[in-house]
Amino acid sequence: MEFKILKRSTKSNARLGILKTEHGEIETPAFVPVATRASVKTLTSKEVERTNAQLLICNTFHLHLRPGEDIVKAAGGLHKFMNWNRPLMTDSAGFQIFSLGFGADLGVGKVLKYFPGKNDTKVEKGTVSKNVQITDDGAFFRSPVDGRKLFIGPRESIKMQEKLGADIILAFDECTPPVATREYIEHSLERTHAWAKICREAHKSGKQALYGIVQGSHYKTLREKSAKYINSLGFEGYAIGGDMGSSKAMMWKILDWTTPHLDENKPRHLLGIGYLEDMQPAMEHGVDTFDCIVPTHYARHGSAFTSVGKLNIRQTAFLTDKRPLDPKCKCETCTNYTRAYIAHLFRAGEVTGMRLLTEHNLFYFNEYCAALRKKIKQGKI
Repeated sequence: MEFKILKRSTKSNARLGILKTEHGEIETPAFVPVATRASVKTLTSKEVERTNAQLLICNTFHLHLRPGEDIVKAAGGLHKFMNWNRPLMTDSAGFQIFSLGFGADLGVGKVLKYFPGKNDTKVEKGTVSKNVQITDDGAFFRSPVDGRKLFIGPRESIKMQEKLGADIILAFDECTPPVATREYIEHSLERTHAWAKICREAHKSGKQALYGIVQGSHYKTLREKSAKYINSLGFEGYAIGGDMGSSKAMMWKILDWTTPHLDENKPRHLLGIGYLEDMQPAMEHGVDTFDCIVPTHYARHGSAFTSVGKLNIRQTAFLTDKRPLDPKCKCETCTNYTRAYIAHLFRAGEVTGMRLLTEHNLFYFNEYCAALRKKIKQGKI
């Protein structure tokens, strides 16, 4: 993998770049759609290509459950398995430590603001999750598929990802909950740093770029400590993970604490963040790529992102609306179908409605991101 910075903004920390991989180039900053189980939900890989998606991220944990990394490897790796000829990333299963553990236990997400009523709950050092047992060697999970117990540590994660064969893979880490105490975060950070070093040593595939992950929650000194240590290990790129505190404002502070301590000539990925309103601030804080389920998740629930705001296509009023979802949009959905037809599909329970809305939303997100790249080029960001 090669990363070349083409332009640095004079107004912010935004930069334009080209990320070169074995399966093609990525213009950065770039939005990364989520293909959890080697599939962007409801769409074929060819349909995803039409949305101008440059890079997808798949989920190592879920692919380990079904169909298993050995089956994917036997099929020729993820690219051939899912018929995707563009670059791919895989996460490390570290996020599942949180999502299946304290996240599920407490009903909280990466940013606490969006889960009111949870602020009084504290995860302290020694607190044990109901479903995920975290040790210094790795984590024991209970499979959500069949209930069996399975173990994933740094060596296991790297081995799985090497078999899956994505262009970019991530170091194994613990994604911490936003309600954890500083003592818990400090202990977790030492463990994550030890795992990062093991991942670096275990990684043998020269064709795959390995990203280290910065943790440290919403504590300035811990974020700085983590960024400096992860940077010292010489990864090909960096991801910024873990919880992002109590608000979006805190998230931007966390990036301010983190990016100055990362090699500026290497790519930076922001994990699990990517609402439309997040894109420009993320770029201004030096982020090159970011992934999020928002466009696909919202599409399956009838929400379309447009230049005039978000539309709930399930509303009765749209049944007689002959306009496209967004008259300014040139995606396949807006070119060929009306709001009325898509509204009918959703009200009739037809999966085609989800497909059409998913394709539109992904196209819209990618076009929005491309417009921001243009503004960086023009010196407006």
